[in-house]
Amino acid sequence: MEFIDLKAQYEASRELINQRIQAVLDHGQYIMGPEVVELESGLAQYTGARHCITVSSGTEALVISLMALGIKPGDEVITTPFSFIATAEAIVLLGATPVFVDIDRTTCNLAPSLIEAKVTPRTRAIMPVSLFGQPADMDEINAIAQRHGLAVIEDAAQSFGATYHGKKSCNLSTIGCTSFFPSKPLGCYGDGGAIFTSDDNLAQAMREIRVHGQSRRYVHTRIGVGGRMDTLQCAIVLAKLERFEWELMQRAKVAERYDVLLSGRIERISCISARTSVYAQYTVVVENRARVQEQLHAAGIPTAVHYPVPIHRQPAYAHFSSADCCPVALEMADKVISLPMGPYLSAESANTVAITLLSAAGIALPEEITTTETAEQQSMAAATASALP
Repeated sequence: MEFIDLKAQYEASRELINQRIQAVLDHGQYIMGPEVVELESGLAQYTGARHCITVSSGTEALVISLMALGIKPGDEVITTPFSFIATAEAIVLLGATPVFVDIDRTTCNLAPSLIEAKVTPRTRAIMPVSLFGQPADMDEINAIAQRHGLAVIEDAAQSFGATYHGKKSCNLSTIGCTSFFPSKPLGCYGDGGAIFTSDDNLAQAMREIRVHGQSRRYVHTRIGVGGRMDTLQCAIVLAKLERFEWELMQRAKVAERYDVLLSGRIERISCISARTSVYAQYTVVVENRARVQEQLHAAGIPTAVHYPVPIHRQPAYAHFSSADCCPVALEMADKVISLPMGPYLSAESANTVAITLLSAAGIALPEEITTTETAEQQSMAAATASALP
């Protein structure tokens, strides 16, 4: 069993992907080729944002967005400590200060009720993360930002395709950023990312910043970076985009199967009403995580922890805040486990994962599991658990 089965995904789209790659090899425009504009147009249409700017990674998307907003040394950006390091890294790279606000235990997203107390005269932006594939509380966050004249950057690296009150993630705030890292629900075969906005001036600034601040050839009107997404990666995302909605439906079915088997037995990160998740990760909360993981791995079930050390406890970031400023993030860092997830994970495999998890956690198995196949899975899971110290 794979944690994320990229091989199966490739096999399902092999012809489309190969055709797209071959087209790039045939025309030879490896940087800013026609697939770049095609992808940007398609992604903007998909999200409803006026502009999409493809960039070299999700991290670069955050950096370029902050640069376009004029974030500089001495400025503060409010964000979450419970995310991949790139969220805070982008802020610090520009000399600004990340101000960490604790998370909501139900979703692991930034807790809006705690934000306003952290706003100071130096605050310039709020950067919520739509973690595990579900948008953050964007209405509340946007309202706080509006009251204080702040920009909002949605770090949607894990949530492209999700919705919030009917609107697509990446089109919920001043700027939205996503990642096409291979493990993402919509991923390429290397690094890649995209920025979304409906602000014409910001879009122009970000297009210039991604190509060394160049407004036209050899005229550099602002400081920039080398942040273009190469044509081959854009071609791969274009191919995958054709099956993306179907894959999201399959992810939802896997999540639904987990929900049925685990509901009331294992605490799960909840999907809130009026939102949809793309289940970049399906994450549960357990006590004695190390032992539970050990039993799952012994049964051949891979898991991951997102994230074992909150950013404010990382050595390079510890000086930005007190160690105990975000108790919920600390608690969740000790208890969360992400389970195998993907559009090509079978119902049988999902059953096996859920049954083994329940057994490893010492929880009675659901009465509705009565088929011969699942009974055999129960026996295998119990045998694995009893064999471990």
